[in-house]
Amino acid sequence: MDEPIRRGGRPRRSSAEVLADAAAELFLEQGYAGTTVDHIAARAGVSRATFFNYFPAKSDVMWLELDAAVAALPALLAESAEPSAVRAVEEALLAAARAHDPERVPWAVAQAEVMGIGQELVASVAARVTAQHDAVAAFVARRTGEYPGSLWPQTVSGAMLGAAAAAFGVWVADGVARRPLVEYVGAALTPVAAGLDVR
Repeated sequence: MDEPIRRGGRPRRSSAEVLADAAAELFLEQGYAGTTVDHIAARAGVSRATFFNYFPAKSDVMWLELDAAVAALPALLAESAEPSAVRAVEEALLAAARAHDPERVPWAVAQAEVMGIGQELVASVAARVTAQHDAVAAFVARRTGEYPGSLWPQTVSGAMLGAAAAAFGVWVADGVARRPLVEYVGAALTPVAAGLDVR
């Protein structure tokens, strides 16, 4: 079922997006450390309890899009009929990039210094990167009959996700000149997948 359309023709933003945007405004205005969950909830016009319905902690509000990508990755991998595990991972990462809303640029990355996020940025993203890595390694292991912690699944996961992450960083940094994310991810993954797929 389609989302209701506002008079301006744009889809209605979810409560999670409203909270994320309120947090971004506040982090820019008064810094990450100076902003509380209560401040974010008040700016968004919701209760503190509503905030915690969507985000377990303040740091989680920075990663709305990344969390969606992490959650979608196992299903994208499972749906692939591609016989090559490497090419299946490539397809899944391209599908995730294609699905990313081009207007939802991760401000926690783009404005980390201005917002004073610093070490909080590193700590909060680490678990998400690990979850993506584990999902890809587990998929490759199932396809190849190897243990997820063995060298090949770990190599494929690290190389492919590393290339996709590099592409994502360049996409963010390109600002108003940025093209669709899938173009960056495709360009980064193509040589990596070709090299890995010779096995």
